[in-house]
Amino acid sequence: MDGFRLICEIEPPTKPDLRHARHQIGVLAPVADSFLIPDNHIGRATVSSIAVAHEVQAMGGRSIACVNSRDRNLLGFRRDLLTASAYGVDQFLFVHGDKPTAGGRTSELTVRAMIEEARAAAADPVFADADAHQFQVGVAAGLSRRFPDWKRAADFVFAQVSFSIPTLLRWREANPVDLPVYVGVMVLASAGMARRLAASIPDIEIPDELVRQVQADPAAGVDAACEQVLALRETGAFAGVHLVPVSRFRQVAARLETALRE
Repeated sequence: MDGFRLICEIEPPTKPDLRHARHQIGVLAPVADSFLIPDNHIGRATVSSIAVAHEVQAMGGRSIACVNSRDRNLLGFRRDLLTASAYGVDQFLFVHGDKPTAGGRTSELTVRAMIEEARAAAADPVFADADAHQFQVGVAAGLSRRFPDWKRAADFVFAQVSFSIPTLLRWREANPVDLPVYVGVMVLASAGMARRLAASIPDIEIPDELVRQVQADPAAGVDAACEQVLALRETGAFAGVHLVPVSRFRQVAARLETALRE
């Protein structure tokens, strides 16, 4: 997309079966520059994001493994860095993690500490024969908060999902981050999904007209997300988008292939 990167999120397996993940990767591959693999998605146990990221690479794609601080202590995180090096996975998105559906946080670990550990790996003799010095790390950014200085130690930024391009442009202007910024774009699959998003994401604004359109025709959510991707590219303000197609990945791939040809 002319230097504008499309990073597609896939739904991670909640069972020990990678067929659906492979299918999503295969369908989205013609339009995706890279794939984001969530980590214990929405508080449910999933197959390791690092293992699925390795699967993406085995299929010829590029991957970013999401790693949350919620479910890890320091030893567990060091294990993940070793596993990633063994698999050749070198890009991560470090996040706090959604509220778990059962139990509490493990967590003596923070996103800031994870960044520091990933950077320190380059000088660790354990990683001497690996590519730990090439770890690339990203962080998440909420649109209602100032971007903190410590997050500038990251290599890229994933901005919160928004349905409003003016809101995203105002955030970009208020936070002149000298890092690639990828904007969250989500396919709205139903009116029920709109209500859940509004309840779980602070300060998100979902246009009432879009909710009405999706309620009348589920394909409207796909069209709106794809149009937003193309409109964001035209602004020139962002390095790309983090697209969350949910279960509509087939329709998203077909719609974007057509749009890019046009």
